[in-house]
Amino acid sequence: MTTPISLVGPTPADHERSTQLESLLREAGLYETSDELAAREDVMRHLEAITDRWVKRVTAQRGFPDGMVEKATALLIPFGSYRLGVHGRGFDIDALVVGPSYIDRDHDFFAVLGGVLAETEAMMELQPVPSAHVPVIKMRFHGVQVDLLYASVCFPVVPRDLDLRDRSVFRGMDLASARSLNGVGGAFRTTLRCIKHWAKARGVYSNVMGFLGGVGWAILVARVCQLYPNASPSMLVPRFFKIFAQWKWPNPVLLRDIEHDDGGELALRLPVWHPRRNPRDKSHIMPVITPAYPCMNSCYNVSHATLRTITEQLQIGNGICQEILKAGPGGAGGWDALFQPFQFFKAYKSYLQVDVKVAGGEADLREWKGWVESRLRQLVNRVEMATAGMLLCHPNPKAYVAKPHDLHCTSTFFVGLSKPQQQQQQQPQVPFDLRATTEGFKQEVYTYEFWGPGMELEVSHTRRKDLPSYVLDQILPAGHLKRKRAAESNSSPPLSSASGDVKKVAAAGGTGSAPERKRQCCPSSNILPSASVQGVV
Repeated sequence: MTTPISLVGPTPADHERSTQLESLLREAGLYETSDELAAREDVMRHLEAITDRWVKRVTAQRGFPDGMVEKATALLIPFGSYRLGVHGRGFDIDALVVGPSYIDRDHDFFAVLGGVLAETEAMMELQPVPSAHVPVIKMRFHGVQVDLLYASVCFPVVPRDLDLRDRSVFRGMDLASARSLNGVGGAFRTTLRCIKHWAKARGVYSNVMGFLGGVGWAILVARVCQLYPNASPSMLVPRFFKIFAQWKWPNPVLLRDIEHDDGGELALRLPVWHPRRNPRDKSHIMPVITPAYPCMNSCYNVSHATLRTITEQLQIGNGICQEILKAGPGGAGGWDALFQPFQFFKAYKSYLQVDVKVAGGEADLREWKGWVESRLRQLVNRVEMATAGMLLCHPNPKAYVAKPHDLHCTSTFFVGLSKPQQQQQQQPQVPFDLRATTEGFKQEVYTYEFWGPGMELEVSHTRRKDLPSYVLDQILPAGHLKRKRAAESNSSPPLSSASGDVKKVAAAGGTGSAPERKRQCCPSSNILPSASVQGVV
């Protein structure tokens, strides 16, 4: 795309900082042991055998001759962090099943293969998500989390040496298959491990929630590597933050020129990211474009709210990196300052609490929670639009699960609420009525194709001091919760409960700029509950 900014290589001090960085990543458990790596390889071998038997079974059921049944096969191709070699302990495996033209996704993949997987002895969890932007079967197999995608190619028999870089593979392919294939694709590995570790610690790693997923972060890291091809990880990490903390979005990040159809008879006519031709592409606010045909925006879910949060965290990361460079290899603090977890429940005093409930077991909760999670970015957009940007939202990607009670399971998401700095200074505080906004969100969520009785959703306002106990149990150190509650009971009268069905929608303020506010342990915030807004929001 452009010539490198610098061809300068690392100095001895850069090498020393890189060694310190890699040691920190190892201490954080971001490198697997040989036994853990062998376990993943066993999972891939088992899945290859299962998908091979599945293809032969479907081929026979379709009445094809025995010779074709014998040749029938499917390829299982890993991609993402596992394929790049940057996975760590607890990371999932992203894998693509490539099948022949006569095997379809809806029935053969989700129903038939999904049924086979469900009956497999080592299957611990199984969650088909056919309605996702990229349809996927999520599972925990032999203790390893796997996301399985499917694409059918235009061949009656899938060649063992199939080259997914060949554009002819896409001929006759549906869009969902093309999206699945788009995720398949050295020196940048340590840098990518570092950036993914940072993004998870700072709460900006979640494609489904509107942040960036693994593909998006990998493309950003790859772009920095293009600009500094001879740099070491300790040089690339600070440059990564410096570049993207000031990137002028929606200018796209590209690793190569976008490849378009030539318009001739052999054109595949798959949609390629092109904001001048496609109105939907023009609306993307953070385009990070995949390099393989058909080029797509890997960050299509990013909203104004999540981009604001991503940019704030990049700016904070940039500031920390500059301090690390000033201190030198032997300076105090070091790289660990970059990876300090973002204190979400200290950054705000007011939150939207989204309770996902089921009258059933954990499997039912996983299915319902997954759907609600995929729609949460719509709640964020609705709130900011309904308040004309006077109420800012920060969704937390983490879900907090309560212990089952009376055959009910609950998982909770939170959205931090704040006001823009200029409005805090210039305008009187005005409460917001979000009943219609959140009710519209609930009605949208309840359109879930597989909704059933017992699947419930509640959206309510809560303050930091009234967070549910099961949330505090998961965010506070052992023993701290008891001391905190004892201190509160001794210093103030009992607070009225905010955990029931009657809650008030409030607006929360804050002081300082957003990056400054997130550095504060407990920002000043005034909450104005609206007396006219009551009930489950």
